[in-house]
Order: sequence, then C-alpha cells, then structure tokens
Amino acid sequence: MLDLKSLNYAIKQISEEKSLPEEQILSAVESAIAAAYKKEYCERGEIVHAKIDTNSGQFTFWKTKTVVDESTVRIIEEEEIVEPEPGAPVKKEEVVIEEEDEDLLPRYNPDRHILIDEARAIKKNAELGEELSFPLEERQDFGRIAAQTAKQVVLQKIREAERDSVRKEYQGKEGEIVSGIIQRVERGNTFIDLGRAMGVMLYNEVIRGEHYNIGERMRFYVVAVQDEEGKRPGIILSRSHPKFVAKLFEIEVPEILEGLVEIKSIAREPGSRTKMAVHSTEEGIDPIGACVGQRGTRVMTVTTELGNEKIDIIQWYEDPAQFIAAALSPAKVTHVEIRDRREAKVLVPEDQLSLAIGKDGQNARLAARLTGWKIDIRSQAQPDAPQAGGVFGKSEDEEGVDFGGTEPTVSTEE
Repeated sequence: MLDLKSLNYAIKQISEEKSLPEEQILSAVESAIAAAYKKEYCERGEIVHAKIDTNSGQFTFWKTKTVVDESTVRIIEEEEIVEPEPGAPVKKEEVVIEEEDEDLLPRYNPDRHILIDEARAIKKNAELGEELSFPLEERQDFGRIAAQTAKQVVLQKIREAERDSVRKEYQGKEGEIVSGIIQRVERGNTFIDLGRAMGVMLYNEVIRGEHYNIGERMRFYVVAVQDEEGKRPGIILSRSHPKFVAKLFEIEVPEILEGLVEIKSIAREPGSRTKMAVHSTEEGIDPIGACVGQRGTRVMTVTTELGNEKIDIIQWYEDPAQFIAAALSPAKVTHVEIRDRREAKVLVPEDQLSLAIGKDGQNARLAARLTGWKIDIRSQAQPDAPQAGGVFGKSEDEEGVDFGGTEPTVSTEE
C-alpha cells in the first residue's frame, strides 16, 4: 500500500515550490503511475488511467476504449496486410497509396477501440464515440524502466502545468509594471529574474546610457508575453517604452488611477527627455499640479526611477493651435497658423527661437511627435524666412503614444 503521508507531504512541498494547486500535482502523479503500469503490464496501444485514493492510499487502474464502427474507423483484415520482403525496393505505386491513406479514417486498433455491437453487449445504450472503462488488476510493483517512465511523465506534467500557470499570470500583466532582479547581460540583451519566470529586455528596449548591475532590483514595463512552443513563455520587458512613464505616473498619482486625470499622449526619447500631455476630467482639478505633487515629489520620484530623465508636463487642449503652443514650452509662442494636412506654422520671438527648437532640435521634435502635427517654426521678426527656424514632423518610426490630444507647463529641466 502507498505511504500516503509521504505522498501528501511531497505533493504539498512541490505545490509550494512551483506555486501550483495540489490537485494538479496529484494529477501529474496519477498520470505517471498510469504510464508506469502501461509500460510494465499493458500493450503499447492501450489507454491506461490511474487514481489514488488520498484517504486510503489505494490505487485504482482502468483502461478505456472508444466505441466505433465501419463509418468511423478502417477495419483491415489480417490477410489484406502484405508485409514486404526484407530489403525489397519500395514500388512507386506503394508510395502513392501511403500518401492517399493520410486522408482516410484511422485504422481500427483493438487495444483502444471497441466495435459498437460488442460495446452494446456490455452497455445496452452505448453510442458511437463514447468511452467505455474496463477495470485493471491493482499493482504497485514496477520495474526499473517503468519507474523511469513514471519519473519522466511526472516531471513533464509539472513543467507543462508550471508553464501554463506562468503564461496565464503574465499575460494578465501585459501593459503593467513588474519588479525583477538583473541576472545577466548577453549580447546587449538583459535577462531579469521575475521570481517564477525569466524576462528579457532586448537591446532596443533599454534606456540609453543606463547601466544594469547584476543583482540589482529594478522595475520594468511588460511589453508582451510570447508563447514559445515547448519552452517557458518569453516575457518581453522594457524601460524605454513611452507607456512605462505613464504607468509610473499612474502608481505615483492617485488622480490618474481614479480617472480624474488622463494622460492624453506621450513623446519620449529614453534617457534624455519626455513630454507628456495631461487633461482633467473633473472641474477644479489641476492635472499638471496633480502630476507634479507637493514640492515636486511625485514627478521627481518618476525622474529618479528613469535615471533623472527630464519630464515636461503640459496641458492638453482639444484645439490644435493651443495644444501645439503648449507642446513647444518652455518657449513662448506668439502665433500658430493651422494649415492643411496636419501642418502648422508657428511664430516665436527671436530670443525664443533656439528655446523652441531645443538642443539638436529635440524640443520641437518631441512637440511634433506629441501633437501629431508637422510644425514649421519661424522667427516672428522673419516670418517668411523658413531657414530661421525649421520644419519638424512626425515620421512613422517616431510616433508619440496617444492615450486618448498654453501656457500651463511644468518641466523638470532646470
């Protein structure tokens, strides 16, 4: 008889280690015992099942057969099967027949099939496709090969259950932030230990200039969970994704989590600067003030997490002219002329021109990506001289992230 106490202890221990229900572990053990029984005492084609009584420790074994007839299986008489002589060449006609057989019904196998007439002699109302159970003799002594088969089956079942559990858990976390420990960096890809699973941050998902030390705990944005055939799910992480900034603010700003403040769009150059447009859904709530926090505590928490990346928080406007003017802050815009094909001509004072464009055109570039408009910046003193400013537009590979669309603005840049 089975040592029930030891079995229950082992199942509980594995369940805690793998974070799996005890029922799944017990099912894996029963499948393994059934495989061992089949290996030792049954024919290869038979379908064997096993059940463990967790109260008494007794085993129950049975095999199942599917009810069939001539319309569901091919019944081949023994005299019809002609074995080729050893070493005889395979004829072309024989190859064609084998290929055609692929579209035929499955061959009748007495180990796993039972004809409907025989089935109804056992069970009067048996139907096609129904499975009939046949009890097997109880046994608990298995040979070395059968025991090895049982071990392989139980390990495989537990791995499959663990993989399915991890996939379901992290598929529900796509678009969320998780915490993990840097395990190693290989060929530009960073591998992160998430506890039950391993995540990978590809080289194009890292923040430029940020260093990742082995053993360091950091936060990451879950981009996707890919189901790799026969392997653990591939969890793709990022720290450069624009929505990573949005999720960090959602954690720090209760008004965003409650829906009182909305992040309308984000344009980001990871490691350098981010522009974020916010809007209040309730009167009397200052969306910029809510994101900044008292004495700037909320926005500074986010910038610290991002390695002191500069963050401009601006007011979102439905009117394109107002939105574009706000997006170019901290520069002061005197006039915005809206043109066709989502193009806008912007005039700024001469002394504000370099500020509107920004270092290497970054400010204007981010503003264009944030608003989705092509912006032609010109000096107010020379409105007809395009060379005085520049044209900045949103290309397909430089899109801002839209979450929903002048003065109010806050920047962490000193």
